Amino acid sequence: MGAVGGGGGTPGGRSRASRALAFDLAVLLGLLALFVASLCVGSVGTSPAETLSILAAGPGDAATASQVVWQIRLPRALEALLLGGALSLSGLLLQTFFANPIADPFVLGVSSGAKLVVAVVMVAVLGAGQVMSPWASVGSALVGSLATMGLVLALSRRVRSQGTLIVAGVMVGYVCSAATNFLVAFADDQSIVNLDNWSRGSFSGATWPDVAIVAAVVAAGSLAVLALSKPLGAYQLGEPYAQSVGVDVRRLRMLIVLVSSVLSACVAAFAGPVSFVGIAAPHLARRGVGSSRPLLVTPACFLTGAVFCCGCDLVARTLFSPVELSVSAVTAVFGAPVVIALMLGRRSPR
Repeated sequence: MGAVGGGGGTPGGRSRASRALAFDLAVLLGLLALFVASLCVGSVGTSPAETLSILAAGPGDAATASQVVWQIRLPRALEALLLGGALSLSGLLLQTFFANPIADPFVLGVSSGAKLVVAVVMVAVLGAGQVMSPWASVGSALVGSLATMGLVLALSRRVRSQGTLIVAGVMVGYVCSAATNFLVAFADDQSIVNLDNWSRGSFSGATWPDVAIVAAVVAAGSLAVLALSKPLGAYQLGEPYAQSVGVDVRRLRMLIVLVSSVLSACVAAFAGPVSFVGIAAPHLARRGVGSSRPLLVTPACFLTGAVFCCGCDLVARTLFSPVELSVSAVTAVFGAPVVIALMLGRRSPR
């Protein structure tokens, strides 16, 4: 049990906890700096002091700078922070579940499946002249995530190679993305055509009602991951060991699938598919804390994903302003080299 739950009372355990805390604080400071930059930088520039004054004055000011900060930049930055953390935690769960370092919602096609169902429902709702609520988007994305995850799990029982499973997940994602592109391409309503930006991954258009829903879903999912930390630590050592220490492996696997699907569905519903964050951030978090214990990795993983998405969104929004890049393209540019470097840096087993 000591290998699962703790070692916190041993010198080595205290050392790892101290390193994890130092890493979390460093990442938190970086996140704060990026968050402030996201509020200040743009076509309407404001200094940090001016931004602080705008935030202190509240959202009632009719000045242009105040409206830009309160109605555009602040909800967008909060959404990028929360969804980045959610995507990172979802990747952590899937990497643990499949025991594969490159498993994440984007690679396995889960994000693409969620995106497809959201697009289908949105086309039907908007085509009927109705307004699609944020909760309907989340529900549709969850259905798509669970359906795609079920397909991936069915494939995992038919193939023994983890590499083949990843390839199958990628193919599922391509099929779902192609179907979504057909829907967007042949849509008549202009509001449906505007889905193209969302379908490529973007945090633009965030609103305060959206942020409220994202915060509620991500908070619940993050607490669930923390609650699963101890059984996840046992599961990392193999199913036989987990069963020997009293973990209900079947129930745990179901919870991993459900929680990871909810988190990835929330991302897909509000930002579309965002690549590489779910792969890169968990690896960076493990490297930063110097441990694979879920209790130590989970907070670091959330913060690292939040930093990753906040930074990439800032680059996507400002690099070629007024042209805005797809955030998924920017996360791929920064995330792919990180993953390659981490994979090359892993020592071969002796």
